[in-house]
Amino acid sequence: MTTYRQCIAAGALSLLTLGATAQAAVAPESLVGPIADYKLYVLDNLDQFVSHTKAFTQAVEAGDLQEAQALYAPTRIYYERIEPIAELFADLDASIDAREDDYENGVDDPDFTGFHRLEYGLFHEQTTDGLKPFAERLMSDVNDLDSRVQDLTFPPSSVVGGAAALMEEVAATKVSGEEDRYSRTDLWDFQANVDGAKEIFELFKPLAAQEDQAFVSRVEQNFAAVDSTLADYRLDADDPQSGFESYDEVSDSDRRALTGPVTVLAEDLSTLRGLLGLD
Repeated sequence: MTTYRQCIAAGALSLLTLGATAQAAVAPESLVGPIADYKLYVLDNLDQFVSHTKAFTQAVEAGDLQEAQALYAPTRIYYERIEPIAELFADLDASIDAREDDYENGVDDPDFTGFHRLEYGLFHEQTTDGLKPFAERLMSDVNDLDSRVQDLTFPPSSVVGGAAALMEEVAATKVSGEEDRYSRTDLWDFQANVDGAKEIFELFKPLAAQEDQAFVSRVEQNFAAVDSTLADYRLDADDPQSGFESYDEVSDSDRRALTGPVTVLAEDLSTLRGLLGLD
C-alpha cells in the first residue's frame, strides 16, 4: 500500500529531478525525505490552524470579547510556523496577515482584513462590534489556504530558504514589537517563527552536517540562546504550551540580547540553500 508520505515524496522527487544540476552539493534524491516530512509538518499545522481559527472567529461573531482576545495569539502560531509555504500564495497572505502599514488608508482601508484588522478591533477598540465580516473573511481565507496547500508540490529551494526567511522576519518585525502592536502578543509569533525555522533546519541538518559540521553546531547554539531567552517570559517556565507575557514586559536588555542570535541565525540560515546546492 502506498502511504501518504510516499505520495508526497514522489511529487518532491519529480520536482527535484527537474531542478537537479551537476553542481548540487547533495544528491537530489537525498532531499526527498526531508521535503516529504516538512509537508506533513505543514499539513498538521494547517489542520490545527483551521480548527483554532474556527473557534477564534466564532468567538468574535458571538461578541465574546474576552474569549476572542484569549484565542488571538494561540491561533496565529500555526500560521507563523508555516509562513514560508503560506507566502507562496501572495493574495491569501495579504488578506490573512497584512498590517495596517501596508495600506494607504491604514485601518480604514477596505482592503485591510485578516488577523491584524481583528487585532485592532479587539485590543485597541476593545470591542467585537463591526468585526463579523472580517471574521467571516478570515475563516474563508484560511479554508482556502488549506485547500490550496493540500495538493501543492513544495519547491525545495523555498522550503530550505524558508528557515532564513522566518528568522529574518523575526529580526525585522518581531524584535521591534511592530507585528502585534495592539495585543502585545509578539512573543507568541516570535516563538512560532523560531519553531518553524528550527523544524526546517532539523530536517535538513543531517545533510548540512555532511557538508559543514561547524555550521550546524553554530546554528544549534544560536537556536538554544534564543529559546533560553524566550523561556524567561513564558507564563509557566515548565509548560511550553503556557504562552507568554506581554511584549511590554520584555526588557530593553533582553530585546538587545535577542537581536544578536536572531540576526546571526538569519545570516547563517541564508547560506543553507547554497550549502545544499539549491541556489
